[in-house]
Amino acid sequence: MASSARVLVAGETNVGMKRSHNEDNFDVVEEERLFLVADGMGGHASGEVASKMAIETLREFFSATSQDPEATWPYKMDKARGYEENRLITGIKLANLRIHEAAAREPKLRGMGTTLVSMLVIDDGVLIAHVGDSRVYRMRGGKLEQLTDDHSLLNDYIKMKRLTEEEIANFPHKNVIVRALGMKDTVKVDTRLDPPQAGDVYILCSDGLCGPVTDAEISDIANSSNELKVVASKLIERANANGGPDNVTVVLAKWLGKG
Repeated sequence: MASSARVLVAGETNVGMKRSHNEDNFDVVEEERLFLVADGMGGHASGEVASKMAIETLREFFSATSQDPEATWPYKMDKARGYEENRLITGIKLANLRIHEAAAREPKLRGMGTTLVSMLVIDDGVLIAHVGDSRVYRMRGGKLEQLTDDHSLLNDYIKMKRLTEEEIANFPHKNVIVRALGMKDTVKVDTRLDPPQAGDVYILCSDGLCGPVTDAEISDIANSSNELKVVASKLIERANANGGPDNVTVVLAKWLGKG
């Protein structure tokens, strides 16, 4: 059942300054109030295949379960979680399995994978689910807060040891992901329910944004305009101005309130 909340959305993706093709994908599934960003990895454009598979699987799964909520799911429901949270996690697990199986079947796709961040608008608020190091931020009252936890080797080190700012800046394996769709036949999905306030803006992005662009810069740009499309374009422009080392994708969702 779709939420009665009113949400404005804008999204944009860009190849960046250093890559020859774009392995990011995003989707705004308006009828389901579902917003997705995926950052593919793997050589010879297979990352593009993985991110597209993730997005398409989620869209298909939500369409199927919308028509028939009692549809037999490929995974058992976790009774400790609500229907919509189970639905989102199951869709992501299904995407993971499809990517893993495709990579096992086709030698040219071997080793492909993708991150995924998703946001589903439900009656209780916004449900966020993610795998990998793509992020969700929330702008509230002019302040930026990161709502997701990177599944990266760097973040694991930061949590285990107290790295200095210099050690973090010079960390040699910044791009190593410890959890992604397609790595194994099963995947752990992190979720959180966020109760929004009117005017909150949620920022879903690949690390092509949050890598080269600092949180302070993201905050300044997000505060610079009320037009989501303008903000999305400015964020991508800043990522490219800061070197554009990766594909960059951003989806912005503004919570206007219920009714």
